[in-house]
Amino acid sequence: MADLRTKYMGLELRNPVIIGSSGLTDTVEKVIELEKAGAGAVVLKSLFEEQILQTFKQKLDEFSVESAYPEAEEYIISHTREDAVKEYLELIRGCKKAVSIPVIASINCVSVSEWINFAREIQDAGANALELNLFVLPSDPLKNAEQNEEAYLYILMEVVKRINIPVAVKISPFFSAMTNSAMKFSWTGINGLVLFNRYYASDIDIDTLQVVPGNVFSNASDMYLPLRWTAILSERVHCDIAATGGIRDGGSVVKMLLAGAKAVQIASVIYEKGSSHIGKMLKEMELFMEQKGFATTEDFIGKMSMHAVENPAAYERVQFMKHFSAVE
Repeated sequence: MADLRTKYMGLELRNPVIIGSSGLTDTVEKVIELEKAGAGAVVLKSLFEEQILQTFKQKLDEFSVESAYPEAEEYIISHTREDAVKEYLELIRGCKKAVSIPVIASINCVSVSEWINFAREIQDAGANALELNLFVLPSDPLKNAEQNEEAYLYILMEVVKRINIPVAVKISPFFSAMTNSAMKFSWTGINGLVLFNRYYASDIDIDTLQVVPGNVFSNASDMYLPLRWTAILSERVHCDIAATGGIRDGGSVVKMLLAGAKAVQIASVIYEKGSSHIGKMLKEMELFMEQKGFATTEDFIGKMSMHAVENPAAYERVQFMKHFSAVE
């Protein structure tokens, strides 16, 4: 029987399918269900600093103390943060007691100092690893690419320096020198690189003339961007890669591993098809391995990376040319 085990960030996974940070992983009960369904690990729903700040603003409006009692404002800020962090830490502890698969915490912050504070508390709560959901929006016209990149490097180095559990960073594809940036990030001592983050997409409701959320779920075509960059980066960065985006079946998991990923993260397909779909994906992986004669995932991870294929230019070709396209 095919051995689906893999090692990601030093963590032993029974298979490469990780449930990504989402509402699927925001309670102990849901995580228990995902373990039973076959997930190799889970990334808990992110602790969002922006949500904490929004809650603070709501409480401030409720008590109407902003201008009259500055000391009360400070108390509400502290109390709001403590409540949110306490609830998240309890989620980590509860999941660790309830399941045996690795539990990876996730934090999403907008201010540099909070990354470091949250990281230490999460380690102390017992998380197996920490994923930093990191994106510096390059919207400030006075900051160049190097300055934005420095923010990433500072956060990663400070977090890695202060905790002992494995650290991954989930990044966007929006870097002018992706390979160079990814290599620099991997040199900070992180253990994993997650390609790529899926962000809030803005849409416009033409009836109400309001800005509304766009489609939150990925589709099958989304897999090609992380597939290409996984193949390009897998033998260049000094850490493991997890691919995410558009992964909907066992075949797409196999493709990401062939490109060099040690694991994948999924969410949209589980929202649409339920946790039982994990088992189907794993069976499809086993069938592939049996047909190709691969006994373990290590037998084929990276077999189709840019450094391993006969025609590496196939990953670097960006122009739509008839020679490389099946479309006439």
